[in-house]
Amino acid sequence: MNKEDLIKKWLIGDLTEEELKAFQQLDDYDMHIKILEGAKNFTSSEVYEIADFDTFYSRVNNKNKSRHQKKAWYKPFLRLAALVVVLLGVGSLFFLGTLENVETRIGEKISLELPDASTVTVNSMSELAFNKSTWNKKREVTLKGEAFFKVTNGSTFNVLTDNGRVSVLGTQFNIKSRKGYFEVVCFDGLVNVRYKGYVKNLPAGSTFKVVNELVTTFDSVSDKAPNWINNISSFKSVPFYQVVEEFERQYDVVFSLENIDTSRIFTGGFVHTNLEDGLKSITLPLDLKYKIDSENRITLSKDRP
Repeated sequence: MNKEDLIKKWLIGDLTEEELKAFQQLDDYDMHIKILEGAKNFTSSEVYEIADFDTFYSRVNNKNKSRHQKKAWYKPFLRLAALVVVLLGVGSLFFLGTLENVETRIGEKISLELPDASTVTVNSMSELAFNKSTWNKKREVTLKGEAFFKVTNGSTFNVLTDNGRVSVLGTQFNIKSRKGYFEVVCFDGLVNVRYKGYVKNLPAGSTFKVVNELVTTFDSVSDKAPNWINNISSFKSVPFYQVVEEFERQYDVVFSLENIDTSRIFTGGFVHTNLEDGLKSITLPLDLKYKIDSENRITLSKDRP
């Protein structure tokens, strides 16, 4: 029997002796105990007092109880079952108050300290989440977008993204995981990257990049941190549309790109602190002109026929 069925049968008190043993072997058995303890604090028109967990299960498996008696003790829990299942569905970690989540807006960057004193800076339009209560057993975060990590030495530290997984013990690295784009840059130590069938160890100064599923690696990083930490987005041999999308994340603008070849390769960067300067940096190298209207809509056009 699978885990979900065991939990459902546990909620209505319908576990056999063998199923009960299997349920007690679940990794999150303790969590369900806490849910049961929390349920004791609810009140209803038919409250049945439960002295302890062993008593609870003895009543479940007592074959000599009449049907009427059995219905009497678990009826209040049926009323709680829907609530518990919903909470499990949206995340038991939230129920226990242990899930930490950080989301950034356009042009916003947030720095925070993780439970082991590791630090992370989250770039604009990104999301980071981790489980605080299980951190000592599993150092793991999920990331959508871009973030720079400084990880203290210790057990394996995992970053899970939609594109791949990055694992380290203690190091400094940057991850950018966007639609059609995945990049990992190691600034210190050693980083293990897993992307589909690829497994790559990156020493300090190395980059692993995937653009539209095309994988490249190169060694050319001499900085100690990504430039965006200092309000400069930089790019090396990326399609122009990736530059435009990043520009929109840093500034509250929308581009109009009609008749513009956004697949052209761009190397360069732009500042986050001055809109005009940033636009000049990304248009001049490609012989483009720009026009800004009153609604912060930017229209690009060819500078030459």
